[in-house]
Amino acid sequence: MQKVNYQNELEKIINSSKESKSLLLHVCCAPCSSYVLEYLSNFFEITVFYYNPNIEPYSEYEYRVNEEKRLIGEMNYKNPVHFIEGVYEPQEYHSRVAGLENEKEGGKRCEECFRLRLEKTAELCKEKKFDFFTTTLTLSPLKNADLLNAVGQKAAEKYGVEWLPCDFKKKNGYLRSIELSKQHNLYRQNYCGCIYSK
Repeated sequence: MQKVNYQNELEKIINSSKESKSLLLHVCCAPCSSYVLEYLSNFFEITVFYYNPNIEPYSEYEYRVNEEKRLIGEMNYKNPVHFIEGVYEPQEYHSRVAGLENEKEGGKRCEECFRLRLEKTAELCKEKKFDFFTTTLTLSPLKNADLLNAVGQKAAEKYGVEWLPCDFKKKNGYLRSIELSKQHNLYRQNYCGCIYSK
């Protein structure tokens, strides 16, 4: 099976329309969102959706969400960037990953976590009538872009909305996120967020 180049797929969508479209962007953290916001705000009016019930403890969640808000306020954009904070519901995360607690990092537990967050994003995409939705999660070298795009596409089909294919590691996206993190003095966490990764 031929490997999909998600960056090429993304660029085809960007180049197919001269007018900016609306994008609901699921964001995992400020460092990952830095490059994605810089890049995609040239083509989309973005609404950042911060929905991460996997992050614990609450003090960690609160710190990360405040870093995201600060970053959005500090960066400059061609098109407007808005912010929606999802409900913090760790019990929802724990019920979804019940029985998968001992899975290795990147395994079935992570897949279920991706599904929870991207389905919630797709649901909001439908409710608010955004043109597309996607996630910053593919920026991380530790995250499987094929899996994330498959989960995103399934969520899109479930809710009847459009998934924006992505692999933000491409075009030196990860390296640029490190530069931007330094520029904005962003907190770079040393675990993905859940107690199992910690």
